[in-house]
Amino acid sequence: MSTTRSTATEASEPLVLYRLQACPFCERVVRRLHELDIDYESRFVEAQHSERDAVKRACGKRTVPAISDPNTGVTMAESANIVEYLDGTYGERA
Repeated sequence: MSTTRSTATEASEPLVLYRLQACPFCERVVRRLHELDIDYESRFVEAQHSERDAVKRACGKRTVPAISDPNTGVTMAESANIVEYLDGTYGERA
């Protein structure tokens, strides 16, 4: 099945989502990824903030949710920023 997104970028490689189990902010990003039909890999991280070295190396912060987009080179944290980025990069545009 093929979808066309007029002026949006196509995600040829899956995005990486750093997240915690049962985190409502992480789930907000997951919902948007599903709504936009974007492939992604979940990487569950340590609950202890000081032990989230993988997130720090990939995104520069230890907060989750965080994404790394190999298609655009963008890394970011904060659910509202991520959702806005996903909509602007992969969503349908009027």
